[in-house]
Amino acid sequence: MRINKYLAECGVASRRACDKLIAEGRVKVNGKAVTLGEDVGEQDTVTVDGVAVAHKVTHQYYLMNKPKGYVCTVKDDKGRKTVMQLLPESAGRVYPVGRLDYDTEGMLIFTDDGDLAFRLTHPKNEIDKTYLVKIEGTISDTELNQLRAGVELDGRRTNKSRIKVVVTDKRFTKLHVSINEGRNRQIRRMFETIGKHITFLKRIRIGEMGLGSLERGQVRKLTQEEIFYLTNL
Repeated sequence: MRINKYLAECGVASRRACDKLIAEGRVKVNGKAVTLGEDVGEQDTVTVDGVAVAHKVTHQYYLMNKPKGYVCTVKDDKGRKTVMQLLPESAGRVYPVGRLDYDTEGMLIFTDDGDLAFRLTHPKNEIDKTYLVKIEGTISDTELNQLRAGVELDGRRTNKSRIKVVVTDKRFTKLHVSINEGRNRQIRRMFETIGKHITFLKRIRIGEMGLGSLERGQVRKLTQEEIFYLTNL
C-alpha cells in the first residue's frame, strides 16, 4: 500500500496532508525516512514525528451542525472555542473535513477516514456544497448572473455556481448558493465583488445530503446509508 494511503487510513490526516508530512521527512518506516510513492506493509513499523501509528480499517464518521463562534481547528492559538469541544468524548481521533469560517454555521463532517476526507475536499471531484445565504437589501438579475458565471478572486475566476433566490424584500434577501470549490471565505468574497454584505451563512447540504433535524451545536454519527452516499459521490 502507498505510504500516503496507509497514513490516511490510520487517521493521521488526508492524503494531501500526509504527502506534505512525507515531503518534510517527518514519516519513517522501520526507522528510515520515506519518500513519496513508497509502499508499506503490515509488518513495517511506521512513525510520524517519532510516534508509531497503527493501521486500521474501522473508521468513525460524525455529522455536526456547527454554530457560529467556533473555529475548525484542533487547537486555536487565539484561545477561541474549537469545533472539537462539541464532539462527544467517544468520538476518538476524528478531524473536520474541510472548514467553515468562525462566523459560518452548518453542516460539518468529522472522520478519521483520510480517503473520504480527500474525496470530499479535493477540487477535482467538484462536489457541490450548498449554503443558505442572507444579504442586506436586494440583488438584481444582472448581479446574480455575474455570480453564477464566476467572479475573479485572487487573480483566478471561480467555477460556475448555482444560485436561487429563496426570500426577498427591501431589507434582505435569502438565497441558496451551491459551489464545488472551497477557497478561503469564498462565498463571502464572491458577494463582496458585487458590493453585497452577507449577514448570515450556513452550509445546509453536501451533494444531496442535508442536516435533517440536527439542531445547532448537536452532533450525531452518520448512518451507513449516509456513509455509502458520501463515499460514492
